[in-house]
Amino acid sequence: QVQLVESGGGLVHAGGSLRLACAASGRTFSSYAMGWFRQAPGKEREFVAAISGWSGRSTSYTHSVKGRFTISRDNAQNTVYLQMNFLKPEDTAVYYCAATPSPNVVVAGHEYDYWGQGTQVTVSS
Repeated sequence: QVQLVESGGGLVHAGGSLRLACAASGRTFSSYAMGWFRQAPGKEREFVAAISGWSGRSTSYTHSVKGRFTISRDNAQNTVYLQMNFLKPEDTAVYYCAATPSPNVVVAGHEYDYWGQGTQVTVSS
């Protein structure tokens, strides 16, 4: 029902910035809570950021990125963004976009119904 395509990943020096985008196809994007997760080699997938469905007024971030990353959504373009500033080598991972029909912020990966294929973010020191 929903297809998600991430873009914007790449190689950046520590302290730099990247903006990830997740373009969604579907009839009711506005009603979906959206989230970003990441997974580094040999490590478990972890929650990064999430935004509530509809208005997107509620957001949540994992502690390690709070103040550096910002999640936002543009319902007119069926797109959710992750602005990443002051990047650190430990941010290096494959970043995944996820969606689930909820008006609330959803931070648990198992609650998401749809996932993108991921985009690689590499931060060099």
